[in-house]
Amino acid sequence: MESLLALENWFTLLMLIMLQAVLGFDNLLYISIESSRVPEARQRFVRRMGIGLAILFRLVLMFIVLGLINSLTEPLFAIILDGFFEGTFTFHSLVSIAGGGFIMYTAIKEIMHLLAVDHIEAVGDRRPRSVTSVILLIVFMNLIFSFDSLLSAIALTHVIWVIATAIIISGVMMIALADQVSAFLKKNRMFEVIGLFILFVVGVLLITEGGHLAHMELFNFKVEAMSKASFYFVIFIMVVVSVVQTRYRNKLEAQRAKELGAHG
Repeated sequence: MESLLALENWFTLLMLIMLQAVLGFDNLLYISIESSRVPEARQRFVRRMGIGLAILFRLVLMFIVLGLINSLTEPLFAIILDGFFEGTFTFHSLVSIAGGGFIMYTAIKEIMHLLAVDHIEAVGDRRPRSVTSVILLIVFMNLIFSFDSLLSAIALTHVIWVIATAIIISGVMMIALADQVSAFLKKNRMFEVIGLFILFVVGVLLITEGGHLAHMELFNFKVEAMSKASFYFVIFIMVVVSVVQTRYRNKLEAQRAKELGAHG
């Protein structure tokens, strides 16, 4: 009861909800892009079911991490190739590297698909996936995205109800926003490209973080983690450049149409 009434726990809960909301943006992008691989009538179900199951698994993961918090940072194995590659890997670093690599692969594959199709509005060329496989992918990647935020939450507090409440509230927020994000990307296809590049940068962020945790060195150069400030600055620049480029292109097209009309 004292834990529930403690003002410090409520402030921590607010901080965790804000943290989950900020870190959940790239997760929503992945969910929106992946759910588009199933028939349109099933997409909303896939998003809600995937996020719902992910919330349950996050709660399970919370108890596992709390019980194994010390062992997650203990070295599992080391690879030393003098002058070429060195790294001492922990479970945490392996999760970050593997998750980042998979996200980069997904982003590159989708970007190549957008460049390969003749009619960009037609998604029929994209190989469909089953509802079950997409839900499992969403759950798996949700756990990858939430791993670091869960460790950050545990660093702030060990009060179980605070962390669990933040997980549930953030999950409900994701369910509420998932349909809107997917609808926006469908209506504004150019932002799908930005979303894919944001996912690519997220993959870079996770891989560098995993490399830093593993004390990785390539050709005697240490791998440094990409800072969150750099990440958000890159995203901001990408969005600004896209908006300016789109407005400039529209202006040029309007001017050309006016000139053609004058000559006609």
